[in-house]
Amino acid sequence: MKLFHLLLNIIWLVFCGIWMAIGYLIAAIICFILIITIPFGVASLRIAGFVLWPFGRTTVEKPDAGAGSFIGNVIWVIFAGWWLALAHLATSIPLFLSIIGIPFGWANLKLIPISLMPLGREVVPSDSGFAGR
Repeated sequence: MKLFHLLLNIIWLVFCGIWMAIGYLIAAIICFILIITIPFGVASLRIAGFVLWPFGRTTVEKPDAGAGSFIGNVIWVIFAGWWLALAHLATSIPLFLSIIGIPFGWANLKLIPISLMPLGREVVPSDSGFAGR
């Protein structure tokens, strides 16, 4: 299974992973420049790593996430999340148009929730392929 994840991650990296990770890195840099939004920048970097190499990993809710994460996610959606979600949607369309890209298009769509609500979540290994939860 690890070899299969490696193969999927390499194909993903070539077709859309690197571009999406760059989008998250740009969001992180903007958040770090604005200083008060540094927690958003850290979350964006965490997601960039996940978007770069998603197969064999998933995200789960942190048990200690509370109202602060919810409020932060609302702010994130307004300023950066919807742009990144649209980028995932736009990237998935050409993948769906090719036969080999259909699984990667679905994987891209599965990343939209984490792009909209990144705070209060963590990336963990998964035995059930991509986004097993």
